[in-house]
Amino acid sequence: MNTHLSSPNAVFSVTELNRTVKGLLERELPLLWVSGEISNLTIAASGHCYFSLKDAGAQVRSVMFRNRAMLLPFKPREGLKVEARASVTLYEARGDYQLNVESMRPAGLGALFEAFEKLKVKLAAEGLFDTARKRALPAAPRAIGIVTSPQAAALRDVLTTLRRRAPHIPVILYPTAVQGEGSADTIAAMIGRANARAEVDVLIVCRGGGSIEDLWSFNEEIVARAIAASAIPVVSGVGHETDFTIADFAADLRAPTPTAAAELVSPDREALLATLMQGQMRLERTLRHRLQAAMQRWDYLGRRLVHPGERLRRQVDALRQLDLRRRQSMTRRMEATRWRLTGLGQRFRHERPDMSAMQRRVDQYGGAMQVQLARRLERSKGRVEAFAGRLLALNPEAVLARGYSLVAMQDGTLVRDSTQLRIGQPLRLTFARGEAKAVVSEAPVEQGDLF
Repeated sequence: MNTHLSSPNAVFSVTELNRTVKGLLERELPLLWVSGEISNLTIAASGHCYFSLKDAGAQVRSVMFRNRAMLLPFKPREGLKVEARASVTLYEARGDYQLNVESMRPAGLGALFEAFEKLKVKLAAEGLFDTARKRALPAAPRAIGIVTSPQAAALRDVLTTLRRRAPHIPVILYPTAVQGEGSADTIAAMIGRANARAEVDVLIVCRGGGSIEDLWSFNEEIVARAIAASAIPVVSGVGHETDFTIADFAADLRAPTPTAAAELVSPDREALLATLMQGQMRLERTLRHRLQAAMQRWDYLGRRLVHPGERLRRQVDALRQLDLRRRQSMTRRMEATRWRLTGLGQRFRHERPDMSAMQRRVDQYGGAMQVQLARRLERSKGRVEAFAGRLLALNPEAVLARGYSLVAMQDGTLVRDSTQLRIGQPLRLTFARGEAKAVVSEAPVEQGDLF
């Protein structure tokens, strides 16, 4: 709590006072609905709306900022009675008490909006708005039905669009009032009559724009249930693009305007003609190609169809040509064989050996070999004789024959040095002829080399 308020003698500045009052207003008064008439309306370049709400006894300054004003479904105007949902505040700079408006609706519509939302929730819970129950529109309807007022401008827009897009499709009007007392019952009855007569393939339920009161017939439960129960697909085209009614949710398809509804239910004649023209061109092109192919096949078969006599003549000519080719081939092959044999004969004559010359060469080589063999034998004989002389000179027996003897111990070891001997040692002496035994009787004497 502000300390100034707790003291009766406290002195407030103007700024403090305005700030305190503003806080009290914003804290104590929540968002509330205020009913009144718009006056002194000013729309600033920034988009903010400044106006007063007044009744017969008083008025209050109000402001609606741009971000909120952009969401209004209508344009505020001087003298319009409205219901504003606002918070109470104070503009400190001037000390003006004012309303900050959050949203706004034309006066008296609160009950209608509440009834609209209540019925919408009820029918949605029953499944009347389910996507699964909605049907596709026929691509090429035999006839189109319109449920609207004969005096409605929407009817002229729909008929103009249908005449432009599909002048070949019949249109049947089921006349009804589209606003006022009893209009909802009449609309539902016309939808039921169209289903009973079963003379159209699709229904347009439409009217032009207006206030929520003007469009209220299409928010009645009886109309919504008639649309949902229709065996014929229904397109709803009520009001402008921003207008939504219960009939829109119950219909198989919602159109933003009556003209759009006419476009949705009717095939575009120009597009159909263009498609038909393209199909005709493709068909003609296909037929032309098939005809050309058939003509070419006919010509081919005609060329193959020949008179038997002509065929025999051609076969005889063919046989003659084959016989000629056979003889020419044989002639060429024989000529080639002859040339080949001639070439082989020449090669044979050129390569045939001279036997007499070869014999002379053999004889010559034979004589040379005998001379060489005699020489080599003579040389070998001389070498053998030399080796024999050397062997004879080295033969121990030849040495013994010259008066030498071999002295050996009992074990056969030859004695080469007198130091090997001991007194009394038996020896064996070998001569050129025969052997003798001896015993060492004196100690051996060492002597120097004889040579």
